Amino acid sequence: MVMIRSIVRPEKSQEVIDALFEAGFPAVTKINVAGRGQQKGLKVGEVVYDELPKDLLMTVVKDENKELVISIILETAKTGENGNYGDGKVFVSAVDDIYTISTGKKE
Repeated sequence: MVMIRSIVRPEKSQEVIDALFEAGFPAVTKINVAGRGQQKGLKVGEVVYDELPKDLLMTVVKDENKELVISIILETAKTGENGNYGDGKVFVSAVDDIYTISTGKKE
């Protein structure tokens, strides 16, 4: 199993969640976050916004579904035909164990 964390523009997060749901991946956790990437924020005139609002989407999927889920996120979260700076990032991590809190059972 792998955990896929994606940081996306807030206006794209529901679109990503809907696309994952339609593809059979309904389990997603969404957290509102703020941060900056390599572009070091956004400068508008003399004002610098060094923390931009983003959404963190997290889902855990079987290894064999990893590439499909990543491709759905990449295609759905990008803005414009070729994407733009600030569209986000996707991080993939191995998941060793999963436990259900209500039952204490290991999945």
